[in-house]
Amino acid sequence: MLLRLLARLARIRVTVAYAVIVTSVTVVLCALGPQVQDQVIRHVSTNLHNLSRGHVGTLLGSAFVIDAGPIYVWLPGLVCLLAVAELTYRSGLLVVAFTAGHIGATLLVAAGLTAAVELGWLPLSVSRATDVGMSYGAAAVLGSLTAAIPARWRPAWIGWFLAVGAAVVAVGRDFTDVGHTVALVLGMLVATRFRRPPHWTAVRFVMLGVAAAFGYLVLASTDLLVATAAGLAGAVIGEALTRRRVPLVPAGNACEVPSGHRL
Repeated sequence: MLLRLLARLARIRVTVAYAVIVTSVTVVLCALGPQVQDQVIRHVSTNLHNLSRGHVGTLLGSAFVIDAGPIYVWLPGLVCLLAVAELTYRSGLLVVAFTAGHIGATLLVAAGLTAAVELGWLPLSVSRATDVGMSYGAAAVLGSLTAAIPARWRPAWIGWFLAVGAAVVAVGRDFTDVGHTVALVLGMLVATRFRRPPHWTAVRFVMLGVAAAFGYLVLASTDLLVATAAGLAGAVIGEALTRRRVPLVPAGNACEVPSGHRL
């Protein structure tokens, strides 16, 4: 029994390792008190102030310090998201997707914020805003699952999440909303290079459902009502565009086979 459990955990070793590290860091910071927690968050934050001073280590450290409320609220969803991606793509590709979102989105958002501050569109105080957590990486992993979604559902999946991201960026006032959407798109782009996923099982479908719900909450936390309305519209549009691209075969010719072609 123990060996069987260890064998199953070995298949999601990156997920387990990340969950253990994040849980340990969260518990320790809570035990040390809010003052120490604030100091650590400021130190590992990937804001313009830290990055401009050459603190590139924050690009790694910020992924393990999470300031998103009680751990029991977000950890189960995060584990399901990472686990279903790791089971589908294997450990190495999960790391690639997460890293592409966490670091790629952080740098792109930092570049945009720098330009906005230089042009006077944003106050200089934004350079010291706290920016830690796993949400960019999680959004990228969510995006990477696009390649694994069955083809029949993929247009609605893409339309839903892209519309949710775009709507939240439009109504939100936080640069992290932009970061989440950028990370989502990066994950979708990275997944185009991934191999074909294995056969889906009932357990993986359940995990996918939890992962999708968690990813949606990460993207749509600014305004759930607007995000839901936009997501529904995006899913309908995605389905409609796909149906328009698929030519309908006339009923009378359904069984006819052109000469020289195999069935």
